[in-house]
Amino acid sequence: MTDQHASDTPMAGSPHGLGDHGETHGHDDHAHAEEPLGPVDWPAWGAGVLGVALGLVVVWAFILAYVATPAG
Repeated sequence: MTDQHASDTPMAGSPHGLGDHGETHGHDDHAHAEEPLGPVDWPAWGAGVLGVALGLVVVWAFILAYVATPAG
């Protein structure tokens, strides 16, 4: 048995379907920004950089502990 719609794209012509980009019914389905981004959150970025730096210190400590372990 063959399906006559097997090659059709699902929901291609319907609103919110794969072929719809929001032009037909007055809004954008894909959340494209209409306004500029806000200011950079420097304390949050600083905390992130500090967290990465402290994580690298911990990795370095594990490497030193592994190298200093006597073999055998």
